[in-house]
Amino acid sequence: MTTVAATRPAPTAHTGTHPAGRPHRSERRAGALLTAPFFVIHLVFLIGPLLVGVVLSFFNTTTVKDGLGEFVGLSNYSEVIGDPQFWDAMWHSVLFTLLTTPPLVILTMAAAILASRVRRGRVFYRLAFFAPYVVPSSIVALIFLWMYTPQIGLIPKIFDAVGLPVPDFIGSTSGGWTAVTLMTLWWTFGFNFVLYTAAIQDVPSDVYEAAAIDGASPWQQIRHITVPMLGRTTSLVLILQILASLKVFDQIYLLLGGGPDQSTRPVIEYIYDTGFTSYRGGYGAAATLVYFVVIVVISAAWYGLRHRRATRTAA
Repeated sequence: MTTVAATRPAPTAHTGTHPAGRPHRSERRAGALLTAPFFVIHLVFLIGPLLVGVVLSFFNTTTVKDGLGEFVGLSNYSEVIGDPQFWDAMWHSVLFTLLTTPPLVILTMAAAILASRVRRGRVFYRLAFFAPYVVPSSIVALIFLWMYTPQIGLIPKIFDAVGLPVPDFIGSTSGGWTAVTLMTLWWTFGFNFVLYTAAIQDVPSDVYEAAAIDGASPWQQIRHITVPMLGRTTSLVLILQILASLKVFDQIYLLLGGGPDQSTRPVIEYIYDTGFTSYRGGYGAAATLVYFVVIVVISAAWYGLRHRRATRTAA
């Protein structure tokens, strides 16, 4: 005979959550209080300026007068989309991304793998790869500008000493792209290197020991164990590097000024020139939002591809 006591659920110990898995009200309140400072900062310094930019983009706002100016509707956007200089600057940002992203993914992975296999001086190599990343961009630009300067620069003197023609790193378009690419590789190498180093440390050592017992050489271990297990980190590094390269401004502006003849000017510098040099705040806001949409579309497309791949793998 079944009694009422038998059908009654046994009392559960207090675990800080409801039976359905939801946290208690006190924990939700604590979480809200802890996240409130970040939310306020995010609202004031990110969401707020974005909303202000949206409003400015519909007006003929100038940065030398108070007020929003005349309402112009979508004319700023139509002018941005129809401006060939905007699309030239967009191509320059894309070109910079194509020049810097592959080496900053492949070379950083290779350097992190090799540094992890060094028996002595491992800390020194990690510090040497990461140290340039903490140097301000203005200092890096001054160093490389001195190295590239004709007749007195270090690199022109090296080319001249070995009898090779000295490239014009500052006065030509091809030389300018080469100069800014090399500078960016040296300067930003450390960030991706640290991400790969952290991921390599999470690979269990037992896997390498088992592979060594089976007779796998170091190269085979890197090829069949390390590189595949760094797949998620590579995806993260790739999308972060693409977004960072698309937002390039300071190194090109400080080293080349967008020259010669604006042949290396990226989108951010185009927005800076129109908004602060030509004092067209509303037009600059519209150009900013157009470029913002482009970056959001790229991020969303990458997320969708990753989600579809993860779904297929799970299935």
